[in-house]
Parts: sequence; structure tokens; C-alpha cells
Amino acid sequence: MTKDIGTTSPGMTAEPTGLLGLAVGLMLIGLVMVASTTASIDRSLFDGSIWRTSLGRQLIFVGAGIVLMFVSLHASRLVFRSPRALRFLVIAGAVITFFGLLAVLIPGLADPHRGSSRWLRVGFGGFSFAVQPSEPAKLALVGLLAWLLTRESVNVASFWASFVPAAVVIGLFVALVGSQDFGTSALLGVVGMGMLMVSGCRWRYLLGMIAIGMGGMYGLLRAATYRMDRLAAFRDIWADPQGDGYQPIQSLTAIASGSWLGSGLGGGIQKYGYLPESHTDFIFSAICEEMGAVGGFLVIALYITILYIGLRTVWRARTRFERLLAFGLTATIATQAAMNIAVVTVLAPTTGISLPFVSAGGSGLLTFCVLVGVLGAVASRGVAVAESSAKAEAIGSSDLAGAGAW
Repeated sequence: MTKDIGTTSPGMTAEPTGLLGLAVGLMLIGLVMVASTTASIDRSLFDGSIWRTSLGRQLIFVGAGIVLMFVSLHASRLVFRSPRALRFLVIAGAVITFFGLLAVLIPGLADPHRGSSRWLRVGFGGFSFAVQPSEPAKLALVGLLAWLLTRESVNVASFWASFVPAAVVIGLFVALVGSQDFGTSALLGVVGMGMLMVSGCRWRYLLGMIAIGMGGMYGLLRAATYRMDRLAAFRDIWADPQGDGYQPIQSLTAIASGSWLGSGLGGGIQKYGYLPESHTDFIFSAICEEMGAVGGFLVIALYITILYIGLRTVWRARTRFERLLAFGLTATIATQAAMNIAVVTVLAPTTGISLPFVSAGGSGLLTFCVLVGVLGAVASRGVAVAESSAKAEAIGSSDLAGAGAW
């Protein structure tokens, strides 16, 4: 791993501030839409215990998420200065996440919800909540891959020393998550392959892994009947309008009825039992219905801005590890947002993947808050002066060019 050298270049304070500000802005939009889409379900935004309402829980998650963003921002700056602490944190996080993913597969430990065992029930002092291990797996995979592919003593083009360990890690995470959550496993696979590509791994290795990965994803699709049914519904949503095609049809109805300016906050009708998951996975449809295409484009613009700042952070990162880490974190946010929007606009088959920072839920929101805090830490450290003059050479080399020899 490249050591810290030089001093931070000026002009980097805008990036972390912008990242955190954009994340908070998306969370506030999410809060407003959760309030709008759940008022008709809960009948009261706050009824009794705040924890028992969707809006109350989301308020708590947003507050905790903002705290976690700033904690992870400042903590990451310290960890990046110590290779030993960084190595320990990356490996420990991956191991804990790995056992969490295993735990949801064990009967009696998982907390089933709507026919899926993706959650673990954690409780203390009479208070309990569900944790979804596949969410922190996103951060754990990116961190572990960035460390594996940038170790000082390892040639990134080496098959056994670099490619095989990274490929095994990606395969394990994708397989464990994919048994219960196909959408997230696909996200992990895409991000993992992207990190291998830009790190400089040889293309012949990557092509072989892509072929094996496509076969594995097909196997995951065939492993669950409902996944094949969703794929069939995607081909023709009107073939079964009251069954597997119902949710895509209602999503498009919500988006179309919003026109350019929408029906106004609280004025949507799809939330009245017509559009399932209107406050979680399909919240973007509710945004378009009540805030119109203008509101939808605004949300997309916020994600594009995060992508832009993330890529600037990749370009200006201080070390090889931070550069690859920033790429993986940026790719995770952008890819998941694109996947969710593609699903709700029926450009992709229905899958249970949330809209980052916006959809209701705790595990995903808190994970992305930590993720953007770490990304902000990379941005705040900037380019070391000694590396700045050689930046073009570094970016064009095997660090990020991804043009490894065959």
C-alpha cells in the first residue's frame, strides 16, 4: 500500500462538504416522501411510540446516519494514517460481515420477513431491531478488495497473488448474498468486477471471470421460481397485470400521472394501496407522482453530482489504496441508484434494491452514511504534493488504467 507522503493540496475542502451536503439533501427528500407515502397507511404520522411509525423510525435513522457520517469522516482520516490499523479494520469488518451473511442462512437465527430471510434480529434492554448483513457487505467488499489489490509486496497483474484472492472474495460475497437477495448480489458483482478492471488486472483473467460470473448469476436466477417469474413479467408486464406485472404497471402509472410538476406533496393516489413498497424500493415512483418529472430529474441530478465529486476524488486521491477505495465507494452509490431507477421505470426486472439515502429503512441508510463519510475522508486528504506532479503517470499506469497486459 502506498505510504502517506507530502502534504495535502489546497482546495479539497469543497469535496467532502459537497458529498455530505448532497447525502443530507437526499435524506431530507426521503423523509418528506416517507411522511407523504405512509400517512395513509399509519393513519397518523406519529401514533403512540415514535418507533412504531415509519416516519418516526426514519427520523431516528436519519439522525443516527448524520452522526455516523461525521464520525466515519473523522475516524477514517486517522485510520488512513496507520497501515496497521487500516489492515486490521478492513479484515475485521470483512470477517464480521461474512459471519453475518452466514447467520441469515441458519434457521432460527434469521428473522424472516415476507418470505425472505435477509435480516438478523438484534435486541437489548427490551428494544430490538432488524439488521440486514447484505448492506454492510457493500462497504466490507469494497474495503477488502481495495486492500488486497494495493498491497505493496504484490504485483496487481499476478494471477495467484492478486487476481485469485480478489476473485474468491467477490465470489463468496456474491454467492452468500445472492441466496437471499439477487439485486444486491448483482450490485456486488458489478462493483467488484469494476474494481478489478481499474486496478490493472489482466484482461484475459477478467474475461474468464465474467463468463463464470454470468453462469453463476444465471444459476441464482434459476434457484428461485419467483426470480424467473419476475424476469418473464419484465418481458411483458401486461401478460399478468394482476400478478407479477402488477407492481411494474402501478409504478409506471404513478410516474406518468405525475407529468412535469406532479400532483403536489401528499396528493398522490398510488400510495393508497395501489403501489406496494411506495416508501421503500419504489419511492422514486412516488417522487415522480407527487413532484413530477422535475422532482425526479432533481433527484437524478443529485446522484450525478455525487458521481462527479466521487470521480474527482478518485483522480485526486493521495494513495493507491484510497484511489481504488474511492472508486469502489463511488461505483456502489451510483450503480445502486441507477439499478433502483431502472427497476421503477421498468428498464430492468423487479428486484428488491433501495434508492440510496432516500428509501425508508435502517441498515441501508446507515451503511450509505458510513460509506459517504469514508469517501469524504478520502476527498479531504487530497493529493500529496510529492505525488501531484506524477499524477498523470500514476493514473495512466496499472493503478487505475485497467489496461493490463493480456
